[in-house]
Amino acid sequence: MKKMIPVEEGDFYLADNGYRVFTEQYHLKRGYCCESGCRHCPYGYNVKTNSQ
Repeated sequence: MKKMIPVEEGDFYLADNGYRVFTEQYHLKRGYCCESGCRHCPYGYNVKTNSQ
């Protein structure tokens, strides 16, 4: 089981459709790439090639 990372100010913003969009700050705190093609992924994951 992966550890829970507390969400703090600056970790996300709300998109126009109401979804939370996690920022690079949050991804770096989390410490790994989830390979979901996140908008602000600092790890360089590419959904089209399935590689970093």
